[in-house]
Amino acid sequence: MSDDWRERFLRGQVIPALPLALGEDGRWSERHERALVRYYAAAGAGGLAVGVHSTQFAIRDARYGLFEPVLALAAETMAAAGVGMVRIAGACGGTVQAVREAEVAAGLGYDAVLLSPGGWGGESEGAFLAHVRAVAEVRPVIGFYLQTAVGGRVFSAGFWREMVEISGVAGIKIAPFNRYQTMDVVRAVTESGREDVGLYTGNDDNIIGDLLTPWPGGRRIAGGLLGQWGVWTRRAVEMFEEIREVRGEGAYVAEWLMKNAALTDANAAVFDAANGFRGCIPGILEVLRRQGLVPSVRCLDEEEVLSRGQSEELDRVMASYPWLTDDVFVAEHLDEWLS
Repeated sequence: MSDDWRERFLRGQVIPALPLALGEDGRWSERHERALVRYYAAAGAGGLAVGVHSTQFAIRDARYGLFEPVLALAAETMAAAGVGMVRIAGACGGTVQAVREAEVAAGLGYDAVLLSPGGWGGESEGAFLAHVRAVAEVRPVIGFYLQTAVGGRVFSAGFWREMVEISGVAGIKIAPFNRYQTMDVVRAVTESGREDVGLYTGNDDNIIGDLLTPWPGGRRIAGGLLGQWGVWTRRAVEMFEEIREVRGEGAYVAEWLMKNAALTDANAAVFDAANGFRGCIPGILEVLRRQGLVPSVRCLDEEEVLSRGQSEELDRVMASYPWLTDDVFVAEHLDEWLS
């Protein structure tokens, strides 16, 4: 692969999903949105996913008209940061909509699109593969194995094997929260022989485990494309670099198994696993609100709020695992990012 972004993507990166910054009145705060992008760049993130679940799918609604403005602001701010971030735009819906969104992303300089399978639960696998091919004609596609709890569907192992035969597929985000289904994707890419398809974990329940695992056939999950990494990003980058070194040694100490369990525990609080992930976006926003990076936990859908007890769970995990947080880093630079 000759494109610089693809080379960086294949090496493995920390790629957070960009949240949407809204004030208490529900209005988009461009100032805070820009601060978030600056934060991720300064934290060392190797890319950013915009217009995805964490950014709230409702930005596409004509009532808000935020899809293109948010993508444009994020692209402009990433370019100004001058650190060579991989730019990934979310695309969803039917083929006409997804192609149109890929065209918008291409026009704004995005490198690839993360293609959501949401809403395709009743269609055949062949129909969805045709959908992938159509979008890949516009921009390289990162496939997405999305967990069923938040609108994904189960795909066969054969589906993934066919997907990686599509030349426009540049990577796959693996997020079924299921070890068997995760293995289906890794095996499909391994058996295809394609070295130009990057594997990224989205399994928030086993992030470190995915990154450390030497998968059968010698394949590695290169990095993470995660809503989880939208918070405490500086520490996520530091841990990712440590993981690179440790997995290069071929032996993993018990400390890393403990860190994997701790990160999963923290993710359960942020993403509201106890309540079927209903409070996942407010959970992300609450962490960022406490740091001053967003003005509120308000979502476009006013019924999307923190679950009962979720704030207390965040208190617990932050007190239990202070080494996961990056509050000091944020406090040192917040005024600069908000300027």
